[in-house]
Amino acid sequence: MILWLKAFHVIFMVAWFAGIFYLPRLFVYHAQNQNDAVHEQFKVMERRLLYFVTPFAILTLVFGLALMWIYGSAWLKASGWLHVKLVIVTLLYVYHGYCFKLLADFKHNRNTRSHRFYRVFNEIPVLALFAIIILAVVKPF
Repeated sequence: MILWLKAFHVIFMVAWFAGIFYLPRLFVYHAQNQNDAVHEQFKVMERRLLYFVTPFAILTLVFGLALMWIYGSAWLKASGWLHVKLVIVTLLYVYHGYCFKLLADFKHNRNTRSHRFYRVFNEIPVLALFAIIILAVVKPF
């Protein structure tokens, strides 16, 4: 049972990350573009992508919590690496939520950020993924 939970946790995490790797890249191109018709197309693409990957974020959380429940509170208390991972994951959910705010800014033509901001913003989930995988595999604490 636990291996199935781990498998689905990883599957939904990979699907979620695919979306949050690509969405800020769309924001980069959207911020660079000056064509109104293209802006409208980006709005549709961004909205569809964010709403498509949000269920994957939720399912990642559900299966992660199920794993924590099965392993029990003793594991949670003894695993320093897990606490760090949970902080990073929490920040990643904040990042995901902030994408909704950025989406709304683009939707209402209120974006004030440059494409350079979005290029840096695009790297945050990459760094988070590196840290999460190292913590989960190496368990350095």
